[in-house]
Amino acid sequence: MKLILATNNQGKLREMRTLVCQNDKLDWLDIELAPSGFNPEETGSTFAENALIKAQAAAKLTNYYALADDSGICVDALNGGPGVYSARYASDEYLACLKLINELKDIPENKRGAAYHCVITLVSPEGKLLCQGEGVWRGSIINEMRGTGGFGYDPLFYLDSHYKTVAEISLAEKNKLSHRAQAWQQIENYLVNNYKK
Repeated sequence: MKLILATNNQGKLREMRTLVCQNDKLDWLDIELAPSGFNPEETGSTFAENALIKAQAAAKLTNYYALADDSGICVDALNGGPGVYSARYASDEYLACLKLINELKDIPENKRGAAYHCVITLVSPEGKLLCQGEGVWRGSIINEMRGTGGFGYDPLFYLDSHYKTVAEISLAEKNKLSHRAQAWQQIENYLVNNYKK
C-alpha cells in the first residue's frame, strides 16, 4: 500500500520510515514524499487543522492514501509560541534556532520549559479522515545549539532525562520518546487493525 507523506521534508520522511520499519506487521506499507512543489497553505489555527489540510491536499493531488504530520515547538515563556508557526518562524531551521535563542536570552534557566507537539492525520484517497494521533514531548530550551542529529529545533531542545539535546541522541532513541513517535503509535494501531497485506 502506497502512502504519501504530505511534506517535502526529508527529515520527517527519514523518521517516519524508521518508525514504520520497527513494526513487521507494516512491511506492506510504502511511504513516499509528496510530489515536488507540494506546499498547501496552512490556514489552520491548530496542529490538527493543519495536518488535515495537508493530508487532504496530498490525497487530492496523488489519489493515494495520505499521511500528514503537523508539529512544532511550544515554549512556555512565549505563551506557547512559535507553535503552529514553528516551520515559518524564520527562513530556515538554523535561523529559527538563532531567533529562538534571541527571544529567550533574558529568560532564566528554570523558566525555559517547552514541549514538542505533533498531530498525525491519515486520510483516504478521497480525503476522508480515517485516524488522527497526537503526541506531546516535554523538555526545555537551552541557549546554544548542541548536536548534529535530528532537524528543526532539536539542537536546542534539552532532555533532563538524558542530559542531552535531541540532536545529541540517536534516531533510534528519539523514535522511542518523541512527540512524533507517540502520535504515530495511534496511527500504527489503526493501520494494523484495519488493513492487511
